[in-house]
Amino acid sequence: MTSVLITDTSVVTVDDDFTVHDRGWVHVVDDRIEGIGSGEAPLDVRQATPANGTFDGSGHAVMPGMVNGHTHLFQTLFRGLGDDKSLLDWLRDYIWPAAGNFTAEEAEVAAQIGMIENLRSGATSILDHQYIHPDPLIDDTFCRVADDLGMRYYLARGWADRNYDPRLQEDQATILAEGERLQRKWHGHDGSRIRIQHAPLIPWGCNDDTMRATIAASHAWGGGTHVHCAETAIEVSMSLEERGLRHVPWLHSVGALGPTTQLAHSVWLDDAELDLIASTRSNVVHCPVSNMYLASGVPRIPEMLERGIDVALASDGPGSNNRQDMFEAMKLSVLLQKVHTLNPTVLLPEDALRMACRGGAKAFGQDDAIGALTVGRKADLVMVDLRSVFVAPVHRVPSALVFNVTPHDVRTVMIDGRIRLRNGVVVDPATGNVFDEHALIARANDVCRDLFTRTGITTGLHHR
Repeated sequence: MTSVLITDTSVVTVDDDFTVHDRGWVHVVDDRIEGIGSGEAPLDVRQATPANGTFDGSGHAVMPGMVNGHTHLFQTLFRGLGDDKSLLDWLRDYIWPAAGNFTAEEAEVAAQIGMIENLRSGATSILDHQYIHPDPLIDDTFCRVADDLGMRYYLARGWADRNYDPRLQEDQATILAEGERLQRKWHGHDGSRIRIQHAPLIPWGCNDDTMRATIAASHAWGGGTHVHCAETAIEVSMSLEERGLRHVPWLHSVGALGPTTQLAHSVWLDDAELDLIASTRSNVVHCPVSNMYLASGVPRIPEMLERGIDVALASDGPGSNNRQDMFEAMKLSVLLQKVHTLNPTVLLPEDALRMACRGGAKAFGQDDAIGALTVGRKADLVMVDLRSVFVAPVHRVPSALVFNVTPHDVRTVMIDGRIRLRNGVVVDPATGNVFDEHALIARANDVCRDLFTRTGITTGLHHR
């Protein structure tokens, strides 16, 4: 049994009452939160914790690990290539050529950098819409890296079986077989820290029959369905022209909606679609930075929350952001709605924290285990240093976490009760040794150079 005690800290629980202990403590035993409260930890808790297991949290805040509810980790190698492009132009000019030539070695580097980036930005859980499979080992590589780094990881195995780049399309038999293989190998691994589900890529790239088959397959093993939904106005027009249905009614017609479904983006929705999402208890994943970066539009987040829709937050892939920073996503989710509605109170910092933590936990399918600091939940937590000229003086901790904090302020991260980031340094969960990030970056530059040379992509920069 391991015992860790964080003392003299501000605890932002994100529980049902949004309890904040301005001076509080958190006690972790093994992989669970054993105790939490205000003031000084009880004597028996202090005596049960060894000296090297006690963290002085003065000047810090402790919050739940956030859930990055929608990203594409392979795009970690493609940062900046989508500048000043629309969604479809960006896909055609950069993503499709490079993704069609991706290898497992490149996936390993992208996964390591992308997961460490998430870890450093306070995200302990990642929902990865992984839709490139030119090398059959790529999906396993992402799962293996997540396992090695100790991340909580949901592989949403993406697929398209029509209207997409031929190198990235698959037939129904392959999609189902690969999903089943990954499910047997990885789903539920290490106490459900790694999960698998099917993830149709976009409505215009998916046949109705394959949709129904993959939805049934995911449900059979306890997984869900993850899909891009109504990201751009032109995609909704395409659906109306071909099928006579907007995205959400079409998804409903093939049985896709429900509590285990995650609808990424959901920008261009009408009232009836919002009502349908609410009535089916489907999840929306909001990607504010990507929506602004690609000029996709502003989703109706306040109206979703008023209807009781569970909304998660996400960075989206580094190819259309260009970073995976959940603090940035929280801040911009609030500011985007304020400027769009001209209402300064339309979203509050607490709303952003709920989306990043509780909404993300619901989308991840573990809303009773992660997303809040309460007794019995998994010990996925983040310690943030508030003693910075960019943050202090702090008068309200939730406000500071959303509007001031950056990944630089994240000092310690715990997943399943095990330290993954200690004093700002990534540690190998198996050995406790420091992870060599400089060597990883050098390797990333090498594989990018090779990949872009093979695919004819010109970046205008020499990779050092």
